[in-house]
Amino acid sequence: MGWGVGWGALRRWLVLGTAAFTAATLLGLAAPGEAGAAASGSGCAGRKVRTLSFSTGSVQVFKRGGYVCAATLPRTVGGRKAMSVSVQARGNRPVTDTGRYIRRAGPVTVHAGQRCVRVRGSVGAGSISSGWILC
Repeated sequence: MGWGVGWGALRRWLVLGTAAFTAATLLGLAAPGEAGAAASGSGCAGRKVRTLSFSTGSVQVFKRGGYVCAATLPRTVGGRKAMSVSVQARGNRPVTDTGRYIRRAGPVTVHAGQRCVRVRGSVGAGSISSGWILC
């Protein structure tokens, strides 16, 4: 070849370059959904379908495919507060996250398919229950 680089080394660089380009492309395609989740502060992926507001916070509800995800966010951030979030697909037990958090309770995700879900959330003394939604 004359440049001091063999065909084997050239082939390796070509394969590595192609792999890096493919990985960057796939990450770029996956990032928009995740970027929206990070921007919302909920930690959920998907499309926001509801915000359930109450006196001390709100519950954000997202849907992606047959999955429903929710997280409770306090109205004001600062210090640990008792928080909870719960999502229940009709016919199943609720999936709950309860504790003393600074930024959010959750996210919790359930596979709902085409079934209705009930979402509950609380921050301190304030709370909300959605009833059956997304039917």
